[in-house]
Amino acid sequence: MGKVLMVLYPGGQNAKDQAELLGCVENELGLRKWIEEQGHTVVSTADKDREGSEFDKQLVDAEVIVTTPFHPGYLTAERLSRAKKLRLAVTAGVGSDHVDLDAANKTNGGITVAEITGCNVVSVAEHVVMTMLILMKNFVPAHDMIRDGRWDVAEVAKNNWDIEDKVVGTVGAGRIGERVLRRLAPFHCKELLYFDYQPLSAEVEKDIGCRRVESLEEMVAQCDIVNIECPLYAETRGLFNKDLIAKMKPGSYLINTARGAIVDAQAAADALKSGHLRGVGGDVWFPQPAPKDNPLRYAEHPWGGGNAWVPHMSGTSLDAQKRYAAGVKTVLEAFFSGREDYPAEDLICYKGDYATKAYGQRVKKG
Repeated sequence: MGKVLMVLYPGGQNAKDQAELLGCVENELGLRKWIEEQGHTVVSTADKDREGSEFDKQLVDAEVIVTTPFHPGYLTAERLSRAKKLRLAVTAGVGSDHVDLDAANKTNGGITVAEITGCNVVSVAEHVVMTMLILMKNFVPAHDMIRDGRWDVAEVAKNNWDIEDKVVGTVGAGRIGERVLRRLAPFHCKELLYFDYQPLSAEVEKDIGCRRVESLEEMVAQCDIVNIECPLYAETRGLFNKDLIAKMKPGSYLINTARGAIVDAQAAADALKSGHLRGVGGDVWFPQPAPKDNPLRYAEHPWGGGNAWVPHMSGTSLDAQKRYAAGVKTVLEAFFSGREDYPAEDLICYKGDYATKAYGQRVKKG
């Protein structure tokens, strides 16, 4: 019998209001009863950031940890060194950058790291297109105007644009990036571009009507909208810094639903406040929960608006929660049974080595 530690976001009254809010700490992915029936114990907490947190206390003898990108339990090398029994780390969602993967491969003979690939790709892609429309249509200032009892069409129309005939580019054309491009095709954009180390097939490019660009700087210089969908690893951390943002087309939009640390928050906020960027939006922050002094919370375009930032929510729609809860159960079944027949696409680290190139095209041992 082993201990399964879950680090999930707090639900409070919302967990009582909505039973389908599986991803919160109170509802435990709907898996407590099943895990206990397998002979294991479950400890759940949202307390993860303070010194001496419940997360730190419970991790010491946990055999499995399940956490989420929306409220990540950061598995640093130091924490892993104290987790003497840990054998499996599962992400209830997509993205394992909250784990020090190099350290995981070296700890306890190699900790298996898995995520639920594909569980929320539709959810995030829909959120991205929504964010593009919210920003380009100047929705937030227009809605605020109505709530404030005001009416000035010119004030909100002067920054209201169409997506049609614009150049849109995505950084990363994996499961989410490709779906974003597909959803944009009916908008009749001038051009759909993508930057990725791995090209889409010629058939997919033709079907979508998109084109791969070899240089990121070249792409951002011509895009009216830049969308980020690449994983976070050493080479993408701080990728969108002051210098790269300065190379973006004046008056363009920047959207990030990948990982917060890919974008320099202060540089993006400054570019919005100066008017170099017309809008910024997304739902990913670093760290999470986002500090109250994160400049992207408050930055605005000189004409007002231009800010479509929300909590990390795009990938945790109620539909996505059902999918990633089911996926976590599948991974746990593989572990509890001893078969270790994990879905191959879900594995990030296995037996002390990388099982994927997604986190920086790392070369496998041997």
